[in-house]
Amino acid sequence: MNVLLAVRMYIGKMIQDSGPGMKVLLMDRETIGIISMAYAQSEILQKEVYLFEQIDKSSQGASMKHMKCVVFLRPTQENVHLLSSELKSPRYGVYYIYFSGIISKAAIKVLAESDEHESVREIQEFYADFFAVGSHLFSLNLERPIHGMEWNQSSLQRTIQGVTGLLLSLKKSPLIRYQSFSPVARRLAEALRDTMLKESSLFHFQRGDSVPLLLILDRRCDPITPLLNQWTYQAMVHEMLTIKNNRVSLAGVPGAPKEMTEVLLSAEQDEFYASNMYLNFGDIGQSMKALTDEFQAKAKSHQKVESISDMKAFVENYPQFKKMSGTVTKHVTLVSELSRLVTQHNLLEVSEAEQELACQEEHSQSLQKLRRLLSSDQIRDFDCARLVLLYAIRYNKHSNNDLIGLVESLRRRGTPDHLIESVDLILRYSNTGESSSSGILTTKDVTKITDKIFKGLKGIENVFTQHSPVLKHIMDNLFKGRLPEDAYPAVGGESMPSSRFEHFSF
Repeated sequence: MNVLLAVRMYIGKMIQDSGPGMKVLLMDRETIGIISMAYAQSEILQKEVYLFEQIDKSSQGASMKHMKCVVFLRPTQENVHLLSSELKSPRYGVYYIYFSGIISKAAIKVLAESDEHESVREIQEFYADFFAVGSHLFSLNLERPIHGMEWNQSSLQRTIQGVTGLLLSLKKSPLIRYQSFSPVARRLAEALRDTMLKESSLFHFQRGDSVPLLLILDRRCDPITPLLNQWTYQAMVHEMLTIKNNRVSLAGVPGAPKEMTEVLLSAEQDEFYASNMYLNFGDIGQSMKALTDEFQAKAKSHQKVESISDMKAFVENYPQFKKMSGTVTKHVTLVSELSRLVTQHNLLEVSEAEQELACQEEHSQSLQKLRRLLSSDQIRDFDCARLVLLYAIRYNKHSNNDLIGLVESLRRRGTPDHLIESVDLILRYSNTGESSSSGILTTKDVTKITDKIFKGLKGIENVFTQHSPVLKHIMDNLFKGRLPEDAYPAVGGESMPSSRFEHFSF
């Protein structure tokens, strides 16, 4: 069950099926990201794809009848309209059309009527309708799918299409379970079940020894985890610099090379990143030192070009050496910037307070520390607001809570209104998700890990988090067969698998 491999296989097949010859890849705003996260541009170039176009920006391009056009689009009404216009005045010799999801018969008819020049060779559905972040992680890149406590209708439809595409790409027809306290989880679960029944011919997959299980969860069961600073490499980069479609912008980062305004972070294309993305920050320091030492040793060996054989060895190894040089520069820049931000914003002290709020029951001590941090001009408004949000979740029902006083402290320091207003929002949000049967909001069985400070690379301190996400406990109970059926019912009343199962969480 490798989602990245599934997308790569689809892309490889659509290019291969068009046969030999020069090709153009015609995409939309979303499928550009879907493809770029699965394939490097250099890889696609090796498959005779020499031109990349976006369908809503391609109408004024030159006619190139000698090229084949491989079309990969989401099955939206807008894309069908744009593709219809393209086919009425085709700029390329032949068209191989692939939609990332289920396309309606009405849309097929529109395209057939537009193909007056008979340039379309085939139309197929290839279900790569999601962004493969890694081999076992996908996203739909929806920023605000929920308004209040209800689905945004367009986001619900996109979610149904994306999860349906995931299941079809992996050839799975799962049992669907959801959190009973959540109307939004139930609505999605029922909509997915309806889609599977409606498209039963597509979901005609035999269930083997392992029963597929799709578990739909509501973030409200654990509002704490997203409010905590993270201390593993990938999570820190995303939290502080933002990873979007496996790319990180370094524009404005002090000391970043001018030619490195944006870097690619892909486990498929970066060995160092693949090995270290889940490590704690202090361990990254050790890995960075080892990588830098190795590079410096190779750089010294390349300086000794004294014979023909030395020159030959240099030429043969230069591409690999250059790639390693880029990898070293990229990760040194990222780690240096993360270290700078940790120091500048006092994130170690902030994180310590966060962990106490999330994991411990020392109200007086936490409140005292919180008041001190809120009075400090060295702590960002954003971090102060997050600390108050954590306090609100943990202690809003405590008899001696001072939530009103903390909110007033936020106002006195000039915290933006939208951050102050989020305190009331988080209370409404988290209280509706609290359920004794659906998983507690804070975890009690916490394993304390001693903080490590890596000595070999000065200036980098690695802080281990104490907090354990609710998701981990849900997964533990699921794998042990202890997930209560009343809290996590199955859609359609299907019986729970007693044998082994393959599990998806959304």
